[in-house]
Amino acid sequence: MGARARAGTRPEAPRSPAEPAAAEAPAGEASARGGAAAGPGTRVAYVVSRFPKLSETFVLYEILAVEAAGIAVDLHPLQRERARTIHPEARRLVERAHFAPFLSLAVLRSHAHALRRRPRAYFRALFDLVRCNLGSPRYLGGALAFFPKAVHFARQMDAAGVTHVHAHFASHPAAVALVIHRLTGIPYSFTAHGSDLHRDRHMLREKVAEARFVVPISEFNRRVILDECGEEHAGKLAVIHCGIDPDVFRPAPAPVAMPPGALRIACVGTLHEVKGQRFLLDACRRLVERGVELRCDFVGDGPDRARLESAARAGGISERVRFLGALQREAVAACLREADVAVVPSVPTRDGRREGIPVALMEAAASGKPVVASRLSGIPEAIEDGAEGLLVPPGDSEALAAALATLAADPELRRRLGAAARERMRRDFDLATNARALAIRFRAGPAACAEAAP
Repeated sequence: MGARARAGTRPEAPRSPAEPAAAEAPAGEASARGGAAAGPGTRVAYVVSRFPKLSETFVLYEILAVEAAGIAVDLHPLQRERARTIHPEARRLVERAHFAPFLSLAVLRSHAHALRRRPRAYFRALFDLVRCNLGSPRYLGGALAFFPKAVHFARQMDAAGVTHVHAHFASHPAAVALVIHRLTGIPYSFTAHGSDLHRDRHMLREKVAEARFVVPISEFNRRVILDECGEEHAGKLAVIHCGIDPDVFRPAPAPVAMPPGALRIACVGTLHEVKGQRFLLDACRRLVERGVELRCDFVGDGPDRARLESAARAGGISERVRFLGALQREAVAACLREADVAVVPSVPTRDGRREGIPVALMEAAASGKPVVASRLSGIPEAIEDGAEGLLVPPGDSEALAAALATLAADPELRRRLGAAARERMRRDFDLATNARALAIRFRAGPAACAEAAP
C-alpha cells in the first residue's frame, strides 16, 4: 500500500503505478531547495499567505520547532513579502521556499499535467472554488488568483514525496490545501487564527469536511467552527495554541531604573485598527491628566502609524509616547523586559476582523509582565482576569486607564500577576511542546488524529 493510501487517499485522485510523479516534475524541483527529493518518512508542506512576514512570527518559529521535532518541512508561500526588516531565522527558509509567480511556463506545464492526469478532479476543484465563494468577492477573487499556484504546488509536492500539507489560516491557504488534496490525495490540515475565521467563513464547511484535522488556536475558535460546520466534525478539531519560546521571552534579571512612579508601558503589534492602539493612547491621555507618570512604547509598524502619531500630538502626550517601528524578535524581547506592563487592546473592526490570541500577549506574559488586554475571542483562555493580568471590555479607554492606574499604584500586584502569567505561558503556550503536538498529528493516520483530538 502506497504512502497516499496510508495517509487517507481520496478515491478521485489516485496515482497510476505506471506514472511516477517525479518523472513529470519541473526540472530540478524534486531535489532543489533544501533536499525536497522524495524519500521515506514524514514530509510536511506548509502553505502560508505571505513570507517572510515580520508580524507572523508564529509561522516562522512553528516551522523551525516542527523541524526540530524531526519533521522535514517544505515551505510554499502564496506571495513573497518584500519587507525591509525580517527575522534572521527567516533568511534560511526564504532561500529554500517554493515561491511561484501567478503565471509562468512552469505553472502552465503543471496545469497541462493535471488536465492530462486528473481532469475531473481539476475541474471539480475549480468549480467548487467558484460555487462556494460566490457570496464573497474577496474569497472568490483570491480563489481564482491562487488556483494556478495551487495546481503548480500540487505537482511540486507530489514529486517531492510530501506526505501532509498544513495551511496557516482558514482563508486562501486552506483553500489551496484543499485543491492540492483533490489533485494528489495528499491529506491536509489547517490552523484557524483570528480574522481568517471570524471575518468571512465562505467555504469553511468544505475545508473542514475534507481536512484530516483542523487546529483552532483557542476553544473560542473551536466553538465557532463547530457552530458553523456541525458537531459531527468535533473529533477532527484539536486546539493547539501558537507558542512562544520562554527562553527568548524571559523576565529581566533586575528592574531597569526609571523615575519614581513612572509606569513603563509596552504595546507590540502591527499598527492597525484591529489592534486597538488608539484606545491605549486615549487611556494614556486620561492617566497623564490625572497625574500618572508614564512612558508608552509602541513596537511595530503599519497603516495607522501616521494617524496614531497625530493622535498622540493632539492629546498632548507625544513626549511620553515612542513609536519604535518594526523590530526583530530579540529587540522586541528586550523592550518587553524593560516594561512594567504590557497592553493588548484588541478590538473587533467594522469589517469583521478580530484577533484570536495575539502572539504579542503571549510574548509579554512569558516575559513576566502583567498584561492588560481586551476580554475578546480567545484572550480569556490565555490570561485569567485578576490572576495573570487584567481584562477590560474592548474599546473602553476608561476601563483601560483604570486598569493601568491600578497597576501603576501597586508594584507588588504587577510582580505577582507577571509571575503567574509567565508560569501559564510555560505550561500551556510553550513553542516546543505545542510543535511536538503538531508533529504527532502530522505523522499519524486519520484514525489516530481523531483519537488524539480533545
